[in-house]
Amino acid sequence: MAETKEQKSKGVREKALADKAKREADAKAAPKSQGETKHDVPRLKKLYREKIVPALMEQLELENPMEAPRLVKIVVNVGVSDAKDNIQNLDVARDEIALVTGQLPQVRRAKKSISNFKLRQGMPIGLRVTLRNDRMYEFYDRLVAVAIPRIRDFRGLEPNGFDGQGNYNLGLREQHIFTEVSMEKSPRPRGMNITFVTNAGTDERGLALLSALGMPFKKREQKVKASAQEAVAA
Repeated sequence: MAETKEQKSKGVREKALADKAKREADAKAAPKSQGETKHDVPRLKKLYREKIVPALMEQLELENPMEAPRLVKIVVNVGVSDAKDNIQNLDVARDEIALVTGQLPQVRRAKKSISNFKLRQGMPIGLRVTLRNDRMYEFYDRLVAVAIPRIRDFRGLEPNGFDGQGNYNLGLREQHIFTEVSMEKSPRPRGMNITFVTNAGTDERGLALLSALGMPFKKREQKVKASAQEAVAA
C-alpha cells in the first residue's frame, strides 16, 4: 500500500513538472505564433545612431561618438486664452495636442491675477507637453516630413531662433498643418511654440544637429538672394 502511494505521488510530481514545462514552452512560442514582435525603434532614432552621428563627428571634427550633439527633449506650448470665456475650448485644444504629440498635455494655470486681462490666479491659460526618447523622435519625424511641408508658401525656416546654447524655438501659426487635426472638428486656428532642447552647447553645433535630422532651414545663399530681390523690387 505504501509503494502505491509513493508511485501515485511520484506520478503527480512528474505530471506537474510536465505541465509546467509545457506552459513555459507555450509561453515562449506564443508571441511567435500570434505574430507579436518587440517594440520597433523609431526610424529617425535609428538613422541618428547609424548615419547622423558619424556625419556629425566628421563635420565637427569629433573623436568620440559620445561627443556628438543630440536631441534631449521637445517641449510643445500652446496658449488657450479663450478658455476663460469657454472652458470647452481647453478640452478641444487638449485633445488636438494629444493627437499631434501622442501624449496627454499638462494644463498650465495663471500664477497671478491681472484685472486688465480679466485673468484670475489659477485660471487655465495654456497646455504643455514634454516629449522624450521614442515619442520625441516620432514627433520630430512627423513634423519635418509631413507637417512643415504643408505650410503655405513655405520657403524654409529661419535659423535665427537659437538661444545661444544650441536650443531652437519654432513658432507655428496654426495646428492644421498636422494631418491628425481635422478642420471640421477644429475650425479655429491655434498657434504653438515648439522648443527643441539639445546638448549642443553652441548655436553652430545645434544648427548642424537639427539640419542633419532633416530640419529645413534657409541657407545663407537663399537669404542673400532673397534680400537682393527685395532690394531690386524696391
